[in-house]
Amino acid sequence: MTLFSKLLAFSAFLMLIAAILYVLLGQITVRKLRKNPEVQNELGIELESGWDILNVAGALSTPRWLREKFLSSPLSRLSANYQLLYDNTTKFDRVLARVFWFFYVVSVGLMLLFIAANSSGILG
Repeated sequence: MTLFSKLLAFSAFLMLIAAILYVLLGQITVRKLRKNPEVQNELGIELESGWDILNVAGALSTPRWLREKFLSSPLSRLSANYQLLYDNTTKFDRVLARVFWFFYVVSVGLMLLFIAANSSGILG
């Protein structure tokens, strides 16, 4: 097994963990938010089924300074409403969203990095 295969397998393992957390976040947190009439239209744009799970996780994981920058953007209506989400979720929901978002971003980033390094010949 080459170094590239081992590194890609590691990032695929992280993606598997992210996939499990994605399902848990959808079943535990987003299902509860979809049933709440106050919040159900504030989960951001849903480009395809399940995209609102990514919107919720992204909104609950974004740092305050970046969230404020996004709010001043003309495209801010496309993302989930952080304040309503924060008011209608528990501490467990927010931690689950942040853990999922971390695994999701890191696994995709590592996969892209490893593929680019392999294509350029860095990994041999």
